[in-house]
Parts: sequence; C-alpha cells; structure tokens
Amino acid sequence: MNHAGYPFSAVVGQESMKTALLAAAVDPSLGGVLIRGEKGTAKSTVVRALRELLPQLQTVANCPYHCHPDQPLGLCDQCRDNPAPQAVSAAVPLVELPLGATEDRVVGTLDIEQALSAGVRRFEPGLLAEANRGILYVDEVNLLEDHLVDLLLDAATSGENVVEREGISLRHPARFILVGTMNPEEGELRPQFLDRFGLCVTVRGLSEPGDRIEVIRRRNAFEAQPQRFAAEWRQEDQRLSRLVDAARERLTALELSDDLLHTAVTISAEAGAAGHRADLALVKAARAFAALLERDSIERELVFEAARFVLPHRFDGRLLRSPEEADAEIDALLKRLQSDGALQKASTDRTLSEEPARTDPDELDEQALEAMQIPGGAAAGSILLPILKKKSSPMTTPPK
Repeated sequence: MNHAGYPFSAVVGQESMKTALLAAAVDPSLGGVLIRGEKGTAKSTVVRALRELLPQLQTVANCPYHCHPDQPLGLCDQCRDNPAPQAVSAAVPLVELPLGATEDRVVGTLDIEQALSAGVRRFEPGLLAEANRGILYVDEVNLLEDHLVDLLLDAATSGENVVEREGISLRHPARFILVGTMNPEEGELRPQFLDRFGLCVTVRGLSEPGDRIEVIRRRNAFEAQPQRFAAEWRQEDQRLSRLVDAARERLTALELSDDLLHTAVTISAEAGAAGHRADLALVKAARAFAALLERDSIERELVFEAARFVLPHRFDGRLLRSPEEADAEIDALLKRLQSDGALQKASTDRTLSEEPARTDPDELDEQALEAMQIPGGAAAGSILLPILKKKSSPMTTPPK
C-alpha cells in the first residue's frame, strides 16, 4: 500500500520555514535553505512535503540525470547521443544524503565493475546526479564532513557537478533545491559554510496552546488514516502547487531595477555582510517572492522581507541565533537606513524611501515604518504567507 506523506498545507504555523522553501522551489539558484531548530518542529516533515507541491518532471526515460527532452542544451552526453529519446513523466526526485556518505557516493565515481570486466572507463553517477531537477535534503547538515558540505554548496550555486578523478573528466547538470536542517544544540556550522546558504531560518515549537492542540489533532488524524487525511488536504496542496509552477514561469520576466539593486546592496553593506553573496541572495529572494505573489514588479517591501531570510546568518559576520534577535537587529537596521536617507535614490519608481529623510527615528512616518517592520516572533514570511493562504484557501482545520 502506498503510504501518503504529510501534506505541506496541513503543517500548522512555521511560516518562515515554508516561505523560504517556496522561494527556493521557485528559484533553486538561491543557493539552498538552512533550517535551524530544536527537535520536533516539523523541519523534516515540511521538507518532504515540499516534493508533493512540485509538478511532475518531463524527463528522458532511464536517464540518471533526469534530463529534459525539450532542452537540448541541458542534455547529458548519453541523452545527446540518443537520436530518439523517449519522454516520460516522473515525480520530482527527493534525495536524502546520509551522514555517512562518501565523496564518491556524492559526486560519482568510476564504475569499477565495468573497468575490471570490460576495460571500459564508465562514470557511475552519484547523489548529485540523482538530485538534479529535484530536492537534495541533508538532515543534521552541521554534522556532515566539511569537504562534503563544500561540494554540495558548490553544486547548488553553480548548477553543475564537475568531476575530475581517476582518469575521468566530465561535467553534468546538478540543479537542485538544497535544504539543510540542523539542531543547534548539536553544534553550529562553520561560518564559512553558513554564508554559502542563500537563506536561513530558525524555527521553534509553537507557543500558542490552540496551535499546539491543532498539531495533535492533525497528527492523530494522519496516523489513523493517512490516505484519507492526505486526500482532505490535496486540493489545498494542488492550489499552492499551481502558484509555484506559475511563479517559475513568471520569474525571468521580472526586471531588476536600479532602485532594487541599490536597495539590496545598501542593506547588505550596512548589515556588515561579507562579500557579495548577500547582495545576490537579497535580489533573488525578493524576485521569487514577487513571482509567487503574482506581482508585475519587485517592490521594495519584498527586499525588506528578503532581508529577514538572507541576513540572519550574515549580520556583521555572525549568526543571529533566535528569531527575536534577528527581528530586532534587522528592524533596527531598516529603521536606521530609512531615517538617515541611506535608501533614498533618484528614481521614478514609487518607493517608501521617497518620503523626506528624517534625523529622528521617532519621527518616522508610521505607515512607512509599518510596511517595513514585521512584528512578532514569526516575522519572516508574514508578508508572503497570508497572501498565499488567501490564494490557496488553506483552512485552520482539515477540510470536511
């Protein structure tokens, strides 16, 4: 019997985590999502549920890289040499990388059996190949060996795997959504790896009694009748899936204005983020949010929202360990930049920073500040998720 997975839409709360994953699903080039949180906060559940939101792939039959038959430039050597590739539909791959995985298992290696029996050097694809066009999930990523973390992040950013070993020299597509989860109590990632993740969120258990009760009710219903529970939430997941699919199509049509770029680089520079990864992540995250929200342009408010996902692990070269600390630091930064006019720039675009600069933060226009600030412990994601909920019509209790 096919066991149904827990639906994405049925997860109670955790808006910041769901927002980050949706953005990465729209634009995998964001560079991965790091989810930090204590045990039992639905980290693994939400990651596995994300797969069901993604539309099925059109792929070449029996291709280990899941090549798209209608994209000749992205074909592997095997598919390129096939004069009549057969197209099939397949589920999005979800590859879970075990902690004990070797480098050969991750990047691929020489097929020893073929080499010994036939004297042929043939490449045996690894987990990066299996994850192409899908999701690569690493639980307890903080416990993974450093050189493997480096390999994963390189591939997630570049979209390809480069293999130079044992007489083999090749490249193959490795475009996937990288998701790493970790419990900070078991140790943090090294700073140089933290910066490589495009987005970072910290999650906690729900504090409201009503939410905690709803978690119990839904979990009990799922465990009692998983197929029925999944069917009750299928319509909600399908609606959200259509939003993600449409956002992918809309993504490249969204223009990156000079004002948007100016806002992004100013925020990341003032936050003390090293290098340029934060600049790129801010722009890409804001664009993904705009695509999900069906916007025709990328408004400045979405760059502010993106900052809550891009800066927590880069703020002055340190990690903001709690959602409350991240909210306070980023709110203070945005308020200061708004008050001293650092975000002002000559532009015909209508933006919040077109209000006259003020020297006293207490005199800030309340409406402008309200658009910038996102109150509450689950601030990240609070612009995006309520609107998506209206579009996909999720319910607070399972549909009847």
